[in-house]
Amino acid sequence: MSNDPDENPDEPQNPFRGTPFEHLFSGGMPDLGGMGLGGMDLSGMDLGDLSKLGDLGGLGGMDLGAMLAQLQSMMQPHEGPINWDYALDMARKAVAKEPDPSPSQREKDAVADAIGLADHWLDASTEFPSGVSSTAAWSRAEWIVNTTEVWKGMVEPITAQAINALGGALPEEARTMAGPLMGILGKATGMMVATQVGSGLGALAGEVLTASDVGLPLGPRGQAALVPANVAAFADGLDVTEDDVRLYLALREAAHQRLFNHVPWLREHLLGAVTDYARGIEINVIGIEEQLRGLDLSNPQSLQEALEGGMFDLKRSPAQEAALQRLEVTLALVEGWVDEVVSQATAERMPAATKLQEAVRRRRAAGGPAEETFAALVGLELRPRRLRDASTLWGSLRSRQGTEGRDGVWMHPDLLPTAADLDDPLGFREDAAAPESLTEEDFDAALRDLLNGGGSEGGGTDDGGDTPGGDGTDE
Repeated sequence: MSNDPDENPDEPQNPFRGTPFEHLFSGGMPDLGGMGLGGMDLSGMDLGDLSKLGDLGGLGGMDLGAMLAQLQSMMQPHEGPINWDYALDMARKAVAKEPDPSPSQREKDAVADAIGLADHWLDASTEFPSGVSSTAAWSRAEWIVNTTEVWKGMVEPITAQAINALGGALPEEARTMAGPLMGILGKATGMMVATQVGSGLGALAGEVLTASDVGLPLGPRGQAALVPANVAAFADGLDVTEDDVRLYLALREAAHQRLFNHVPWLREHLLGAVTDYARGIEINVIGIEEQLRGLDLSNPQSLQEALEGGMFDLKRSPAQEAALQRLEVTLALVEGWVDEVVSQATAERMPAATKLQEAVRRRRAAGGPAEETFAALVGLELRPRRLRDASTLWGSLRSRQGTEGRDGVWMHPDLLPTAADLDDPLGFREDAAAPESLTEEDFDAALRDLLNGGGSEGGGTDDGGDTPGGDGTDE
């Protein structure tokens, strides 16, 4: 055998060869084979105590002690992939930059009265009964606290899967060797997400108008809530009274509550799409390696800047694309249904409703913290075109089949319009007519027939618009 060090079989081999971490463990570092760095045993290291590495002089020419000290200042012990205490503290500090008093009793009463009137108006425009069991007026900080549990359910699976996928991209020997380092990177990645979540929720709390403003059931089940400070800010400059603005937003909130409370599968269908998105995460090892090659590891800020700059941004897999399209279409259908139902409820009662409808649509079309936060955390950008198309679809269906036929579509996810149907909203079940005397038993029998692959009459499974697998993913 040659005595060339590069070919010396007695020299410890770099277990990260061919992976993004190869260059981190190159440069003739001693004692790699025994889980040691510079003679130090890392096998039992507690990631909560990074100070053990503070005296480590260097690793491949980088100041590892300084880098780890920087990481230690960022990462406090916590359960789960994200430090939620840090994220929520950051969000609360963001909203505290401006006055955020708790709503007065007068504001609470005004919200309760508006939601009560809204629920009364909605009785005539939808088959679904009231879904409101309580009302609330929240400060911005209270909105953060009351929506945290749902955000946790959406964000944590994505973060955990990203961290697991990062470790799974390494060979088995490299994963064993990288135990402490992978833990550090996992914590650092979780902290970057916590920073993003805290910043995003803080910005979102400054503009969100109701508990369901992003189209998701973020608040406690059955609790209809408005954020009076943001409602007042939204009303300013609209040339509409604040009472009208409050009532219109209460109508939208109460409509959301009816839908989410009386379509039992909808909540899980939406949030389950986020979980499916997380399961589809795949690590682009080559892409990360390319970014690591340009990383200045002698700079303690380098890793943090790389993480914040998207070092671990992940390319969507086909499974993720399908999950996101399902989420996007369902959210559009939810928002379109709410838009249509509220429009019907206010048609002869509220002259300012048309102006407010356009104001809400413009607000969504222009984008803002709601869209930006959701896009950053989940990877989905709501397209206003889909919302308008969905509203048109529901209105057209009501004109042909009445409110019973429109709301009956929500009985099962397989009955929902698809992305292709939103491309032609007036054509959804265009041959369907209003049922003349359909009993509950007849409707249940027709539904069973449809779900079992029955005939195509009335928009059945043969027309492509309601096929259970036809979620529009080929569009």
